Amino acid sequence: MTYQRFEDLPVWQEAAKLYEQTDDLLDLAPPRLRASFRDQLERAVVSVSNNIAEGFERGTTNELLCFLYISRGSAGEVRSMLCLLERRPWMKDFKSEISNLKSTAESCSRQLRAWAESLQNSPIKGQRHLNRKTRERDEQIERARAMKAKLLAQLPSNHPLRRDAEARGRSQI
Repeated sequence: MTYQRFEDLPVWQEAAKLYEQTDDLLDLAPPRLRASFRDQLERAVVSVSNNIAEGFERGTTNELLCFLYISRGSAGEVRSMLCLLERRPWMKDFKSEISNLKSTAESCSRQLRAWAESLQNSPIKGQRHLNRKTRERDEQIERARAMKAKLLAQLPSNHPLRRDAEARGRSQI
């Protein structure tokens, strides 16, 4: 599936949920929570969604990858800070909320890792690299694939070329 807007990305939506839940926790947190800790947690949690958005909008796969890893690092920072809060006796009433937040941060991290892994070996360079020539080449490749699949489908089922293609899972039969 191709996404046109970062707001539609499931990982961005998960990061937005992480922000909302963290904001709710900070609203309820005891006054003993230091302003500097609160500020750093707020910055880290906002960094998760913002870096996804910035990478998505940059236009190249390499830049997107860089920002995905920064976002993943921020998700780790959020988890670390939540682990520290969890250790404080005066936060014991928030154990469940903290646990849920850690799970959401881990979910963001897993999704970011999977997306980054899928992009690392991708031949796609990104929107910024698309021009008339590359679009025409991509369309030509797609037409050739469709033609090959059509020709393979017309071969008898016991034909060696068709069997080979089916075995490799490349035909669209």
